[in-house]
Amino acid sequence: MAGSLNPTLISRVTQALHPDWTRTVRARRVTAGALVVLAGVAALRSDPHSDRVDVVVAARDIAPGTTVTRDDVLLESRSAQTVPDGAVTEVAAVAQATLAGPARRGEILTDVRLLGSRLTEATAGPGARIVGVHPADAALIDLVRPGDVVDVVTAGPDDSAGASPPAQVLASGGIVVLVSDKHNHDDRVVLVALPATAAVAVAGATLGQAITLTLR
Repeated sequence: MAGSLNPTLISRVTQALHPDWTRTVRARRVTAGALVVLAGVAALRSDPHSDRVDVVVAARDIAPGTTVTRDDVLLESRSAQTVPDGAVTEVAAVAQATLAGPARRGEILTDVRLLGSRLTEATAGPGARIVGVHPADAALIDLVRPGDVVDVVTAGPDDSAGASPPAQVLASGGIVVLVSDKHNHDDRVVLVALPATAAVAVAGATLGQAITLTLR
């Protein structure tokens, strides 16, 4: 009876009852090796938390000229690769500072967004100054925006013959950094960044002469 059994059938049953341990061990070794490689890659890869940084962002839309309060901003964790240079990392650094340009909700605030020496140097170069200008034509203020390039113009000295004094350019190539809020109808001002010498000349002229701006 035993001789009538199919040898192929016997070998299949035997293989099923006694699996190929050689292949099993090899598979386990390959798996273990792969795990070792993955562990090495994970060890070399930087901690994802170290690639993030806390930055100050606008909690809502903020208008230029606004004195920033703690309610206007919040601290958020952002990818370090997306954070711009000069990003503010502490809420205390922007509290009570004046915003030079409009900021959208969620926008990261940087040092050149705030009135100060960094903004002045970034717009008009080292040693620059910010000077306030009250244009004689108040309607002009509604047309000026932060970032505009302007010339500061005034009337020249009176002509002895009584002719209208010619216009005189006090400073050219100034950068508007702030336009005061529309709520201050009686005393609106345009802050312009200029090289130090030009800023002094403009500041002196505003004490006794009518000043206006020309936009480029």
